[in-house]
Amino acid sequence: MSSQKLFSPFFLQLILAMLVLGVANGQCLKQDFYKKTCPAAEYIVRKTTAPYISKDPTLAAPLLRLHFHDCFVRFKKHNKLSSQGCDGSVLLNSTKKNQAEKDAIPNLSLRGYYVIDAVKSAIEKKCPGVVSCADIVALVARDAVSMINGPYWKVPTGRRDGKVSIALEALTNLPPPFANITQLKSMFGSKGLSVKDLAVLSGGHTIGTSHCSSFTNRLYNFTGKGDTDPSLDPNYVIHLKKNCKAGDVKTLVEMDPGSFKTFDEDYYTLVAKRRGLFESDAALLNDVQTRKYVEVQAVSHGRSFGKDFAASMVKMGKIGVLTGKAGEIRQYCAFVNK
Repeated sequence: MSSQKLFSPFFLQLILAMLVLGVANGQCLKQDFYKKTCPAAEYIVRKTTAPYISKDPTLAAPLLRLHFHDCFVRFKKHNKLSSQGCDGSVLLNSTKKNQAEKDAIPNLSLRGYYVIDAVKSAIEKKCPGVVSCADIVALVARDAVSMINGPYWKVPTGRRDGKVSIALEALTNLPPPFANITQLKSMFGSKGLSVKDLAVLSGGHTIGTSHCSSFTNRLYNFTGKGDTDPSLDPNYVIHLKKNCKAGDVKTLVEMDPGSFKTFDEDYYTLVAKRRGLFESDAALLNDVQTRKYVEVQAVSHGRSFGKDFAASMVKMGKIGVLTGKAGEIRQYCAFVNK
């Protein structure tokens, strides 16, 4: 067979596709990626993040959500794979011609962008044009969680920043609070995450708060007949109704009452008692594998939760990444480079 046939256009396209998929699956990320180009990068991230978390521990939850919401959005244009997973696209501002992810309904409650900007500014002073916003989001999420009693994990880095951010993609890719177990397994599976990852990452709800509007249908009009969700503990319904009136869109409720500022295993105890705030939390009891994970963590006081969470975060952090010469290193996280 001649070399001309070996390197036919089809063959070259196949090789290119394999390379693109390899990058999109995070195979090019590695620990200590900035060891030579910006050795103080992770130290700067942690040092800059720490005062914000110390002053307001509730920031840890939205900073963790920033990473999750960034990674879960992917964009396909025609038949070409355009990676838009963990690429910092959630940080981009909308323009006159485009509504960005940041302004999609599921992301309107996100906050903590100023922490990311502060970290980026500090790093740019030391190592201009080297560290991506996407990596900063991943590192800040790790540090914020570890600063409120959560696990610490080594974050593979080397992500590049994307140039595309589309609100509709956030709306269609982010798991909604009313998702059932079939939808959740499908959405996580489409990102290369397992059923165990679903159960583990849901444990991130052990910190943070939620607006009443994300779950009041469970309290007042679950099936459109003025009823409550039968899967929710009736006594908890009474408690929640005291804080959330029908139509309330402003009040915030603790996801994990009593310890919403501390990363612990209490989330699983609540879910096991049918006190998970969202339908998506309650849905974990409707699958053999996720239910078992919930029950084991609840009974064992989170024996393996910290280790599991760290592993699943590393896995999630590799979704749809840009590496090598793809994308760019933004100068400012809210804007693509000019």
